[in-house]
Amino acid sequence: MEQLYLFEIEKKMKDAVELLNMCEPAALAMNPAGFYLAFSGGKDSLVIYHLAKMAGVRFEAHYHLTTVDPPELVHFIRRIYPDVIIDYPPITMWNLIIKKQLPPYRNARYCCSVLKETGGEGRFVITGVRWQESRKRESRGAVEVLGKRKPDLILNNDNEESRRIIENCQLKGKRIINPIISWTENEVWLFIYSLKISYCELYDCGFRRLGCIGCPLASVKNREWEFKRYPKYREAYIRTFDRMVEARRAAGKTDGNWRNGEAVFNWWMYGNPKREKQVEGQMELDYDVEAFDEAV
Repeated sequence: MEQLYLFEIEKKMKDAVELLNMCEPAALAMNPAGFYLAFSGGKDSLVIYHLAKMAGVRFEAHYHLTTVDPPELVHFIRRIYPDVIIDYPPITMWNLIIKKQLPPYRNARYCCSVLKETGGEGRFVITGVRWQESRKRESRGAVEVLGKRKPDLILNNDNEESRRIIENCQLKGKRIINPIISWTENEVWLFIYSLKISYCELYDCGFRRLGCIGCPLASVKNREWEFKRYPKYREAYIRTFDRMVEARRAAGKTDGNWRNGEAVFNWWMYGNPKREKQVEGQMELDYDVEAFDEAV
């Protein structure tokens, strides 16, 4: 069984290398620097980086600093991958939240488009996007070209099953190649272990994904764990939400339940609390606690 598994990963490595070599002329035609490799410092981006090295293709690796990155991740990239170009954002996350007057959440991830998706215009972009294990994946072809899908839905870090191996993004003038889109998480780690590739220490500390601290796409449990590890980031978010509330008031917007930064943070983490409905005719008990204690 182990030999079959190794054979499968070797085949996927070979296919990825061949795909990169096949697309290199197009990448060079778009830009003499070759591919634009979207590097996050996570396990998937390590794989595409080393696959590009194995393929011998010309590329530039870019890491987009978001200002809410785990410090260990930034140090890891600077120490182990000094050739990776670190791109600084036009605005910090903190000022962006105040400018938008709204916290980033699942249905309004403006932070990604501003802080992470600004690079690679007019380039052939390599990403580490992967499908999750699914039967739907079995019906996909070896190479597919994106058709009429809305271009604003394409994000370099999206892992949707509808992603293709090769895509076009007309909105940003990009072509995108996802060479490990069919790889499983086990195959990713097998590649890293077999080639003795250094990876960020956070994976050994319990992290499953490396990204922005407090990302609304993560589960509540994971976000709580992140803020417990990085309490200064929690404090920074609350201070920023305080300033955001002030900006909203200055703009004449209603506060609602957002009285202050702490209230916004709690809403951002947990949503609005569920309110129990009063059943018609039901007796409502309300009493003065101090008076009750004295009577007892």
